[in-house]
Formats: sequence, structure tokens, C-alpha cells
Amino acid sequence: MLPSRIFFDDMFENEERHPQMSCDIYEQDGMYIVEVDVPGFRKSDIKLEFNKGSLTILAEHKKEEIDHSKKYIHRERRMYGKLERTIYLGEVDENKITASFDDGILRIEAPKKIDDNRKKYIDIR
Repeated sequence: MLPSRIFFDDMFENEERHPQMSCDIYEQDGMYIVEVDVPGFRKSDIKLEFNKGSLTILAEHKKEEIDHSKKYIHRERRMYGKLERTIYLGEVDENKITASFDDGILRIEAPKKIDDNRKKYIDIR
């Protein structure tokens, strides 16, 4: 019989982990909706930038103060550094992009730009 630790131990235990922001992107009522999981971050830790059709989400924790009164046995929850994700949305009305943050979920609404170069048919009189 094989030891159970082969199946239940984390084989990447010593590897550096690279967390990523999980997201859903969908279209609804003429808008692109982006919902991004950023648990453990505050609203003030998150910056949004829109440039040439690309939305960049940057979440950054500043280095935290260590509480020397606690004697940790194991510690995983401390995190400092940056998470960044860029999503291409294309033509949107960048002046009307809105964002909200609630319970660790960032929601971005970007209205699609109305195509002004559509074909126009002219009635002949």
C-alpha cells in the first residue's frame, strides 16, 4: 500500500506560487462587464488604467508590519507585492467606464463605443 502523503501532499510545496486574478468577462446591454476576484485587497490597493483598448488592473499590497508579539508556527496569509492583469476590450467609450468594489470582487462596466463609421443608406428622391 502506498503512503497517503503521496496523494495529499502539495507536490509544489517548495515552488514559488504566482497568484492570478480570476475574472469573468461578458457582454450585457451594450456593455462589457468584467468581474475580477481580488480577495484580501482594499479598494485603495487597486488601480485601473485604460489605454488603446486595453484595460489594466493592478492590485498592490504594501509591505506589512510584522507583529513580533505573535510566535507563528506557519504563515501563508501575508502577502505583499503586485498582481497585474491586462484585458483587451477594444473600442469602448473610455469616458463612461465605471468600477465598483464589493466583497473582494471588482466589477468594471465599459460601454461599447457606437460605431460612427457604419454604412449609411441614402434614399433616392
